[in-house]
Amino acid sequence: MRHRSRAAEALVAVLLLALSAACGSRLPESDFEHDDRTSAPRDAAPLRVGIITSATSPVGGNAFTGPRDGARAFFDRLNARGGIDGRRVEVRGCDDGGSGVGNNECVHQLVEKDKVVALVATTALDYAGASRVARAGVPDVGGQPIGTAYDTFPHLYGIYGSLAPRDGTPGWDGKLYGGTEVYRYFKREHGARTAAVVSYNQSASAAYARLVERGLRAEGYKVVTEQVDFALPNFRAVAADLKEQGADLVFDAIDGHGNARLCQAMDEAGAHVTAKVTNVQNWTSTVADDYKDAPRCRNALWATGASRNFEDTGNTAVREFREATKDLETHSQWQLEGWAAARWFTDAAKSCASTGITRACVDAFMNRSQGYTAGGLLLPVRFERLPEPPKSSRTCLSVARWQDGEGWVGQGDMNRTCFTVPQLAYAP
Repeated sequence: MRHRSRAAEALVAVLLLALSAACGSRLPESDFEHDDRTSAPRDAAPLRVGIITSATSPVGGNAFTGPRDGARAFFDRLNARGGIDGRRVEVRGCDDGGSGVGNNECVHQLVEKDKVVALVATTALDYAGASRVARAGVPDVGGQPIGTAYDTFPHLYGIYGSLAPRDGTPGWDGKLYGGTEVYRYFKREHGARTAAVVSYNQSASAAYARLVERGLRAEGYKVVTEQVDFALPNFRAVAADLKEQGADLVFDAIDGHGNARLCQAMDEAGAHVTAKVTNVQNWTSTVADDYKDAPRCRNALWATGASRNFEDTGNTAVREFREATKDLETHSQWQLEGWAAARWFTDAAKSCASTGITRACVDAFMNRSQGYTAGGLLLPVRFERLPEPPKSSRTCLSVARWQDGEGWVGQGDMNRTCFTVPQLAYAP
């Protein structure tokens, strides 16, 4: 499994957001063009795809819309250049409101009434309708693994891949596995030895913090644990202790607002670290505003993930994405991953053009998508059904650091930043 507990990362980030609310290669022109000699007639029926997004939810606006926006941008560009075999892609969107009931309604509408050929870039707070999608044999292409659905059901293909049996039970006997490559990276590349883990006194936050602690200890770190009250967090006390303990790294299981307050307290206390490590959900262009009161900590922010940095405009595939999304007010890694999901569906559909673009044909392409990269935007994705969980895995990661005036600056080649690391079990 080539990702560090991405499902756990996403799930805890979503739970905490909900709590806070309560309180490398050029994208070929052929991907966008059609050949008049072989294409279908211009009046051919459009290809209908569905995008389910928890656009309105307890988490708040814009938390889940990045993948949707990236996918729509790809399909808009694709349609402007002829569609797929002369057929335009018709996107049917559905906002499930962040609820299981709403998600089932979206699945019913898109899968059973609109008869979409596939779902693309699903980003749902509660993917309650996942089993219905699987039973219908509808391929769900490049969804975000916020919960366990993409490691549970067949026909669902998460953006990061899966090695689990996907036989109706999450992972292996209800347990998922993730690696320690992020901790190995900072130890090897930056000599980090002491790491702090900050969490709330709340079950989801504390559980994820324990998982991070296990991984750090497996890599030989001295671990400093810091827990604060969710309602009245004393980040000044945490910052003072981080300085006292000489922490090299800070990981967290707290929400975005809490992270900004923690960073401000660290600046005020003079707690300077090698890296304040965040995840793909916070890999956005809004850092300067989000952390405006913490300039030193802001410039110690690092993000890790499994896709190419959206700021890497020297890469032609990224540049294609940025040109197509230049009118968006902000940019994010999730937008890029939504774009990659739409390209993935497009490649699948194009492979079926000569025999008929059906759910079954697209699904067959997805099943054999070993090593898929969306033109270099993703680390090679794998879908296997291993009967036993892997004990170790060679895992690569994408790393970027925020620098004022430059944005997110990539740190090395994601296809070469690789480690063979143990895989640790966790209960979702």
